[in-house]
Amino acid sequence: MGAGNIANKFCDAVKRMGDCEVAAVASKSMERAKGFAEKNGIKAAYDSYEKMLAEEKPDCVYIAVTQDAHYALCMLCLDYKTPVLCEKAMFLNSAQAEEVLTRAEKEKVFVMEAMWSRFLPAIKMAKQWMDEGKIGTPSFIDTAIGFLAPVDKDNRYYSPKLGGGASYDITVYAYELTTFMIEQPVEDVQVSAVWSDTGVDISDQVTLRFPGILASLRTSFAAGLHERMVIYGNEGKIVIPHPHFAEEVFLYDKNNELVMRFQDTVTENGFLYEIEEVANCIRDGRTESPVVPHSLTRECAKLFDRILETR
Repeated sequence: MGAGNIANKFCDAVKRMGDCEVAAVASKSMERAKGFAEKNGIKAAYDSYEKMLAEEKPDCVYIAVTQDAHYALCMLCLDYKTPVLCEKAMFLNSAQAEEVLTRAEKEKVFVMEAMWSRFLPAIKMAKQWMDEGKIGTPSFIDTAIGFLAPVDKDNRYYSPKLGGGASYDITVYAYELTTFMIEQPVEDVQVSAVWSDTGVDISDQVTLRFPGILASLRTSFAAGLHERMVIYGNEGKIVIPHPHFAEEVFLYDKNNELVMRFQDTVTENGFLYEIEEVANCIRDGRTESPVVPHSLTRECAKLFDRILETR
């Protein structure tokens, strides 16, 4: 569902797998759907999401439209008992998240947010180093993701109608990667945000307190931040450049000497891993992924609520 740029990357990832295919594409525009289908070697194109569900009866739907339509299309898929992989941020607020996920759980239909970064080899290696105690006891995490988004009141970054805002586009990464590293309950959340004239947040500052650990999340559309996640412990630190599409990770000792470097030289399309996860979960009869569970999506949606309260 959706024929934008990110859907092209998804189709490329599927082509790299031997046991699944993109059978159909639906868009609000038939012309766009047909063009996308031709470009990606897809057999069927539709200008109706519902018609695609009814006629194709797919094993799963990938929702790749802008955030404003995620909730409605998730609910539509559930009407047809069709499993869902939905792009991040999956929901605009916690009410949407609760309604969809509770229904999916009740009706036993698989649903997952497409937080592909949690599956990347570099992220998994950082997590392994932490679990192995290579930085000792973690005490602080500093995560920064930010770039200068094109300023246009009608684009997906700045338009409220399209679900624009830094929270839905990049703060979701910062939160869902930080909580991947620290698998403990969040005890306290503090937020601050700067809002644009169009009515979306363009810079967010989020502080999370875990038991014995503080995490600072900084995200922005208005500043080209030094993008990285740094996890500090009493025996060293782990540094992940560009954590949302991580390709390498560095381990330092407490004297700031480089001890180890992992570079991902294998991955050509990082979407592959989340697609494999979805296929395996559906085949196994799961209703959610243990890597991107419903609880994660629920808690992140609650964070959006907090950010919205600062407007």
